[in-house]
Amino acid sequence: MTQSLAPTARPTAGPGRARRILRAVAVVSCVPYLALKAAWVAGSHVGIPEGSSLLDDRLTMAVINGLSILLDSAVVVLALVLTRPWGLRVPAWLLAFPVWVATGLLAPIMAGFPAQLVVRAFGGGSASSTGREAFLDEWVFAVVYTGFIAQGLALGGLFVLYARGRWGHLWRGRVWDLPVGAVGPAHRALAVAAAVLALLPLTLHALWACGVSAGLGEGRAADRGGEFYVLEALYVVFLLAAVAGAVLLAFRRGRALPVSVPLSLVWVGSGAVACWGGWLSLASLGGPADLADRLTPLMNLAYAGQMLVGLLVAAIGVYHFAERSARTARRTT
Repeated sequence: MTQSLAPTARPTAGPGRARRILRAVAVVSCVPYLALKAAWVAGSHVGIPEGSSLLDDRLTMAVINGLSILLDSAVVVLALVLTRPWGLRVPAWLLAFPVWVATGLLAPIMAGFPAQLVVRAFGGGSASSTGREAFLDEWVFAVVYTGFIAQGLALGGLFVLYARGRWGHLWRGRVWDLPVGAVGPAHRALAVAAAVLALLPLTLHALWACGVSAGLGEGRAADRGGEFYVLEALYVVFLLAAVAGAVLLAFRRGRALPVSVPLSLVWVGSGAVACWGGWLSLASLGGPADLADRLTPLMNLAYAGQMLVGLLVAAIGVYHFAERSARTARRTT
């Protein structure tokens, strides 16, 4: 396996022009977010209006912001790994996991923020704009999310270039070319389990996207607007993408499709639902002071359920790469 995961091309002396540009964009786009988070950890209230719930618990805010700084700093590290010759020697799992997490956290923002802007342009913003302004100043969302989109585009471009040169042979061909034993019964069972577990979060997010308030906290239900419905609809899309990719891969359906299609669905879909489900569950542990804003049991079930679905689907993708890598290694030895 080690042999097949080695780069398929000879490393060059340095990155090309496109890689250098993408690396610079990825690093520079991190600066506004990191600067804001560092200022908040230091006690600054820049971008935080008086009365914001973020000021209720300084310790929790410092811990969450510190964790956010670590996560976004990883983008800088990844940009270097993906563009330096020594990055080709990084173990596959050590690189793939943080890129998968970054993909999962950034993909909903990249799709959701532009969609929310369109909704707001047509007068479908939050039902309670004053409630949102009391949380953060509007310019903070614009600066931070624009930076996230730039990070996602730059990091995604760098990873595609890197992965194509190092592991491109693992997703060549079409689904009908996959060996019968590439995914075994256990992994078909994982796909079925993921599909069954997805029913609860999928149903809840679909209901919330359609305007049903059952299962939502009082504060969340009162604050709903077009932006809320966009996010809930995106959770539905990413859950469907994750399950569809898992079923296509595990049962070798859509046999005329390029293998890259179900793998892309598995990669992006599993990352989005697992990472955001985990992040929202983690962020709720501190709990807002207002009981009306706390997560309800059904909301916790939705986030925990989508996190489990994402992890199961990701396991299928990992097995696919491991199996094809092992087969390639056996053929070359």
